[in-house]
Amino acid sequence: MTPPSAKKTYSLRYRLFGGILLTTLLIWCLTAVSSYLRAAHEAEELLDSHLAQSANLLLVLVRGHGHEDDLTTIAEHLAAQRAAALRDAQAPYNSSLEYEIENSDGAVLIRSAGMPAIPASNPAGYSDLDGPGDEDWRIFDKTSADGRYRVQVAQLMTVRNRVAVDVAKQTMFPVAIGLPLLLLLIYGLIRQLLQPLDRLASDIAARTSENLSPLLPNALPQEITPLVSTLNRLFSRLGQTLENERRFTADAAHELRTPLAALKVQTQVALLSQHPAPRQHALRQIEHGVDRATRLVNQLLRLARLDPMRRLEQLEAVDLGSAVAEALCPLQPQPGQQITVEGMEPPPRIEGDSDLLTIALRNLIDNAIRYGKADGVIRIAACCADGHCALSVHDDGPGVPPAIASRLGERFFRNPDNSVEGNGLGLTIVSRIAELHGARLIVANAPTGGFIATLAGLSLVR
Repeated sequence: MTPPSAKKTYSLRYRLFGGILLTTLLIWCLTAVSSYLRAAHEAEELLDSHLAQSANLLLVLVRGHGHEDDLTTIAEHLAAQRAAALRDAQAPYNSSLEYEIENSDGAVLIRSAGMPAIPASNPAGYSDLDGPGDEDWRIFDKTSADGRYRVQVAQLMTVRNRVAVDVAKQTMFPVAIGLPLLLLLIYGLIRQLLQPLDRLASDIAARTSENLSPLLPNALPQEITPLVSTLNRLFSRLGQTLENERRFTADAAHELRTPLAALKVQTQVALLSQHPAPRQHALRQIEHGVDRATRLVNQLLRLARLDPMRRLEQLEAVDLGSAVAEALCPLQPQPGQQITVEGMEPPPRIEGDSDLLTIALRNLIDNAIRYGKADGVIRIAACCADGHCALSVHDDGPGVPPAIASRLGERFFRNPDNSVEGNGLGLTIVSRIAELHGARLIVANAPTGGFIATLAGLSLVR
């Protein structure tokens, strides 16, 4: 099977022109044949009408001049006209008619020099007569109303065919001349209409990772506008991805610099210490620093995973009671602290991602443990109504100053007055997980003291 990268490309311009060319030629050929046949048929009818008119004119002349002297004069006059027509190069078809006039007894009264011999039994009206060689004739036979005269007018089929062909050619000549011009106009029009695609391709080719601004849909056909909109959305996602990578790199470099520097200092202290006590202290500090750096790296990686997500790929029914229990499992409350869980009978079932909800709950409960009182109570409560559920974690710590409450959730932002160790990413991760679940994180100081963090707007399983 040919891999996609090996498939040949093709020119839309030439395919479009080729398709239009074939279609135009097919229609032109059908039109040409139809026009030719129609023109030839009209020419035949016109020549037949000319035969009938000539026969009628001869009957009028004969009936008006029935004496022998008059007929002789008519014959001489017709012969002179025929001789003049033969000499007239501008009227090549005038001499093509032959005629014969008979009386009721079958005697020939007037006959042209080239008139073929026609059987007496030849039917009235139009008929065809096969002559020797190419001398086939078209005959019109008519008898006067009183039966005294019979007129026969004949014309060579070769002359008639030549006339029909000439008429058909004259009909087709403008079409034949116009076809190449039409094709040139079509090709030029296709080139002109596809120029926006060429400009768009050039604009895209000139883009770099530093220039992902939206493409301007000015002077573009409506058919290309959806493509431009799709490309702009792609540029936006790509720009956001690159920005997330830059931010992740900058954040990681900034936040890891301090713990790594501290680890280096403590390592040097351990290496230079001559006494066991300072060395043990330095080693414990190194262990603590490694734990802090590990926690920071885990948070950064978790945030890097969440940032590019637009929505959850798969929704599942999450047992909120089980998620709380799983979040509590690795955490260790301070000595004397109590954790109570309320509103979990029966446990609500939430639409979402079990792992992400567990991470969010773990971050909220971990914050409550670290910032709450050592002998205090941490309350985890669920409140459900109207198809939604709110899960709050309430500690009895000092809370936060109102002036900075709105900034909680920003990356690496921490209360300047806090002495508790942290990196300022926990609430950021919780807020991002809430967004992915169509919910929001609400933080506030409790009226009775302490701090409340609430995941509001979680959707209950219907």
